[in-house]
Amino acid sequence: MVTVVKDWIHSGQPQEWKNIQKNTCENHLCCKTYNHESLHRRNKVTESGIHSNKCHQGGKSFTCYAELRGHTKTNIVEKPYEGYMCRKSFSPTSNFNQHEGTQTHENQCDCQQCGKIFNYLSKFRRHIRTHTGEKPFECHLCGKVFTQSSTLKQHKRIHTGEKPFECHLCGKAFTQSSNLKRHKRTHTGEKPFECHLCGKAFSDSSTLLQHKRTHTGEKPFECHLCGKAFTKSSSLAQHKRTHTGEKPYECHLCGKAFTKSSHLSEHERTHTGEKPYKCQLCEKAFKKSSSFRRHEKTHSREKS
Repeated sequence: MVTVVKDWIHSGQPQEWKNIQKNTCENHLCCKTYNHESLHRRNKVTESGIHSNKCHQGGKSFTCYAELRGHTKTNIVEKPYEGYMCRKSFSPTSNFNQHEGTQTHENQCDCQQCGKIFNYLSKFRRHIRTHTGEKPFECHLCGKVFTQSSTLKQHKRIHTGEKPFECHLCGKAFTQSSNLKRHKRTHTGEKPFECHLCGKAFSDSSTLLQHKRTHTGEKPFECHLCGKAFTKSSSLAQHKRTHTGEKPYECHLCGKAFTKSSHLSEHERTHTGEKPYKCQLCEKAFKKSSSFRRHEKTHSREKS
């Protein structure tokens, strides 16, 4: 039953009240009044006696919608942050973030797409982007987008020329720690990744994966503009620049730009004078690997 009642509203000033005639709805079961009929409808009890005011989180039912709202505020609104893996609730965001970092092997996230398992929510979220294609991190200098903030940070070094990871053996510096780790194996000769088909060994896993495609003939990276396919994603990225004319690798000393990072590295040696490719037979040194390979052939011809 909907009843028109007088609603006494405090104006905010001491001892000052306004008597306002409003269409408010009164619930005769619990003596609650509402400014809107929609709230009154929410407060009804069904003919079968089942409460319509049910908490979606815990399943608890209430006679009054007002009681449901009070319950929701206490149990849900005040603890809006829920642990993804353990479902524990937290009030302050800081407590939630701290908790998320403590998740262990006992609380794991399973990817529904590929079945991969993660112990930390942050790593799980990062992985999900490999399926969705989401790239929320954008470079403000060139507009290129990335799935991870760390990858964006690495990319920015292309623009700044920063190379914070330096080899303590030869002084060569790199934009990424993984590149430095790979480079160190050129000093140690370590090649821990071996092809089970031919026994050839490699200093890094990505090179082994690329090598395996020489056995299988697989070229999984295809250009959507011309249909040309490649064994490496980096080769596809370089190829695409023949269509776009993009030259993302810029020399921080003279401003000259290149389509490939290797071309930039070779160019930078014109400034530094570095000649990293040294012939073991005559000790002649070269700036470019291509020049070094041509030189090696001169020794082969001499032997024949």
